[in-house]
Amino acid sequence: MSTATEAESGALPSLAPTSKADHAWIVAKHFAIFFFLLALWELGSRAGWIDPLLYPAPWSITKQIVLIYFIQGNVWHHLYITFAEALSGLFVGSLIGIGLATAAALSLRFREYIKPYIIVIEATPRIAVGPIFIAWLGFGFSSKVALAALVCFFGPFVNTLTGLLNIDAEAEELFRSMRANKWQTFWGLRVPNSATILMAGMKLGCASAFGGALVAEFISANEGMGVLMSRYTYVLNMNGAFATLLSITLFAFLLFKFADAVDYYIVFWRSDKLMQRKSKKRKAAFLKSLG
Repeated sequence: MSTATEAESGALPSLAPTSKADHAWIVAKHFAIFFFLLALWELGSRAGWIDPLLYPAPWSITKQIVLIYFIQGNVWHHLYITFAEALSGLFVGSLIGIGLATAAALSLRFREYIKPYIIVIEATPRIAVGPIFIAWLGFGFSSKVALAALVCFFGPFVNTLTGLLNIDAEAEELFRSMRANKWQTFWGLRVPNSATILMAGMKLGCASAFGGALVAEFISANEGMGVLMSRYTYVLNMNGAFATLLSITLFAFLLFKFADAVDYYIVFWRSDKLMQRKSKKRKAAFLKSLG
């Protein structure tokens, strides 16, 4: 799949370094920029240019992170709840999105019927649906997962449908000339063709999962990172609020990078290294089958 297609699907284009030295240099530049911004923030807070009550210094936030994670330890339970809600919502939303997209790709009539409903669902503000889900499913875990699933649904659906429908005409003609039936064409052409853009949709879902869980917790909950952040901001403990926010951001980033790693190994044909490794394994298996 081309870089242009990934950009259209919402995925970040791949800018892989050509060597380990290039990779190390890129990482070093990122860290340099990051620490430079932190130093400016810290300097501004100490010099009085920034209100430390509303925008606490990085060092104060760091001490708060140590406090809530290693001294008080009160963040772990809330983090577990939010993480479980986000992952469950990601799984349910992606499963429904990919399933509906597959059905829509296989049936033109179903695709025409479902299209306006998908647009309505995407146009509906998530925060407005939250109280309705709570009324339907209660104040517990289910309503949080439902809202997270709704947030994660659209990316996998659109990307999967786009990948399944936008196939190369010459490749499709080749399958027809070989008398491939509908299901052989689906699994042999459409699914591999959609893998790249499907994984891009999954990464979009990973980036949105925590947001959906937090919105649900902000509306109504008694545990979770959203609740913890609300408690800190209510008493103007901005050190705690920023520490909680950074924790959510970090774990959402790690979830995204995990999906990125899965994407790298599933869509192996984009990497020359993985392609060579796969070819060697298949060659060895073929030679072994010959005896």
